[in-house]
Amino acid sequence: TDYLKSLSVIVKLVFYLMQICFFLCFMLFTGLQVIGGSVTVVQGGTAILPCQIIHTDDDLTQITWQRTTREKPQNDNFITVQPREGPRFVNGHDDRFKYIGNFNNKNATLQLSSVALKDEGSYTCIFTLFPSGNQKTEIPLIVIVPPFTHIKDNLPTLGTEEVLFATCTAAGSKPTAEVRWLTGALGDKVRTTTNSIKYDNDTTTTVSSLFGVPMREINGHQVQCVISGDSLIKEETLPFTIQIYCEYQLLISGESLLQSAVRVEGAKLQLLSLNSDLNGLYQCEASNAYGSKHGRLYVLHHNVWCFRVCWFVFIFVLFCELVIRRCASQRTATAYVYFVFSPIFTSL
Repeated sequence: TDYLKSLSVIVKLVFYLMQICFFLCFMLFTGLQVIGGSVTVVQGGTAILPCQIIHTDDDLTQITWQRTTREKPQNDNFITVQPREGPRFVNGHDDRFKYIGNFNNKNATLQLSSVALKDEGSYTCIFTLFPSGNQKTEIPLIVIVPPFTHIKDNLPTLGTEEVLFATCTAAGSKPTAEVRWLTGALGDKVRTTTNSIKYDNDTTTTVSSLFGVPMREINGHQVQCVISGDSLIKEETLPFTIQIYCEYQLLISGESLLQSAVRVEGAKLQLLSLNSDLNGLYQCEASNAYGSKHGRLYVLHHNVWCFRVCWFVFIFVLFCELVIRRCASQRTATAYVYFVFSPIFTSL
């Protein structure tokens, strides 16, 4: 008898629990719900912040948006929507936000264009209902920042010691980008190292370096730097050709006579002043252990005053020639020419 009573109590308890479960499930799937969701967008793109309330006949009196972002860490209201006034900015206007929902359909969705890293954070959508009160949901906004990628040639010169060939950089990415080298047939003739720096704004710069001994057989080999990760829409490949350079020595003929007039910077010869003293043939020689090459350049600087006088005399002679042809007698022409030239010749 006691056993039957205990069993009866257990059956009733299970029945009540089942009723409670059915009621909760009914409320969960058919009751009031605020629909949102997490949003991920690439920097510079457009984000849709979805928010809508369903399964309620309560009157909607106002929609309020709040945000906590990198730029504004303190939670505050920034947009309100009312049935008559429509959307209104609070605490500063921002044209990038646009209300694209429908108040009558209890839809509070926002559009944010030209998204920047400073916009990343949490956005809260609040429905003010009568008589049930406020209902809300949070929409996390995650901003992805693609990296700026480039390869820098370190200009290695022929030698027998290991040196840096090039660096491949993926700068300012979020999340961190992966950088690696594809060296093909070079195999163990080269090696790579990779380092990353993370900044306060959660962006990361990753640098991968390519090392090797600058031998002649490596010159001209093509390698690839590959950048991948969630911060890129697709994998990016940067081609690079290894160039081994030769050291050179610059020799300038006559340099001892021109120390005060020229300056030599590496393979560059700069003439400090332009005058006829620098006229002449300049020869440079580039050489290393494998040979040498020569180059020549003739420099001729003309005196401006001399040019002007010569042109004047030339034009005047032509003028005199015309006068001579017009004159009836040779004696008149000679007297006229002498009269004109005499002051000039005397002053010169």
